[in-house]
Amino acid sequence: MASSLAPHQTFNPSPKENREEEDYEKTYHNYNQMLQTLPRAKGWRAQHVVKYQSHWLNPNTALKGALLLQNHFKPKPTDTFLAAFMKSGTTWLRSLLFATINRSRYNFSSHPLLTTGPHAVFPFLDSYIYDKHPIADLDSLPSPRFFATHFSHDLFPESVKGSSGSKFVYIWRDPKDVLVSKWHFMNRLRPKDLPVLTLHEAFELFCDGVSEYGPFWDHVLGYWNASMEAPDKILILKYEELKREPGVHVKRLAEFMGVPFSVEEEEGGVVGEIVELCSFDKLRNLEVNKTGVSRFNEEVVVQNIDFFRKGEVGDGNNHLTAEMIERLDRITERYPVLRPILP
Repeated sequence: MASSLAPHQTFNPSPKENREEEDYEKTYHNYNQMLQTLPRAKGWRAQHVVKYQSHWLNPNTALKGALLLQNHFKPKPTDTFLAAFMKSGTTWLRSLLFATINRSRYNFSSHPLLTTGPHAVFPFLDSYIYDKHPIADLDSLPSPRFFATHFSHDLFPESVKGSSGSKFVYIWRDPKDVLVSKWHFMNRLRPKDLPVLTLHEAFELFCDGVSEYGPFWDHVLGYWNASMEAPDKILILKYEELKREPGVHVKRLAEFMGVPFSVEEEEGGVVGEIVELCSFDKLRNLEVNKTGVSRFNEEVVVQNIDFFRKGEVGDGNNHLTAEMIERLDRITERYPVLRPILP
């Protein structure tokens, strides 16, 4: 931020600012101490992941973000969090939500999504929260604020999960497709000085719950259980159902966000225009998504095209052996809410 102080003028932080800075220093001290003691396992992108509050996180990015979220984030009653386990449809959901809530603001022929990658329309909370220091910078974002996140529901502080008024939109997907998509994606991001992660290695780690933000099944179940307790605060979307009937679920999304489609809009084909604008093929073939990049922080820079591999339902079955599929299905059977995805 540019300074407005005159030459030789001294800036004296207020007592409140001093306390906040001291709190930050304490959090970072705790972070550095934790790194020495938390359980470690093999990482998919980085060399290691660490286990924090039953979840596996990247030690350099997600762990730091989780601590700042839990200790410094100040929710607003109009906040909305777009949540998902990695490679479960977050990119598509960002686009659909942005187009839905802004449908009266932009023309479809000159829509921002045509020239801006989906990851630029909402901040990615997990890295944005520590990339913008102090965290008070988040307060400058206009309300209502929208954040995308891969954090599990139980990592959020009670100030968010409780009576703040904040909402969550969560999307989940068949774990077989998640596994294969995440394996492809993370190998793209994996440093060249580390060996390629084989599918067999990724499979074994995934089944053991070890992958960034894992275990997968606990991630889904956490949001599902929370939605049963507070259905007005958490909307659950299933990727396969969204693919099958996108218009139906876009209307559910609008209703949940308090901006339902009018009869005139439905008759005028607005729902269909949103679905078309945000379709996988449409987004993948835009110049910004073929040649652009998304910079999440100094460590994570992603080519936009890497967010658009296939987007197909059932592609995991094309890469996994029958034994792998059977093992994943057996794990899924332990979670009744997930059984409908099984063959």
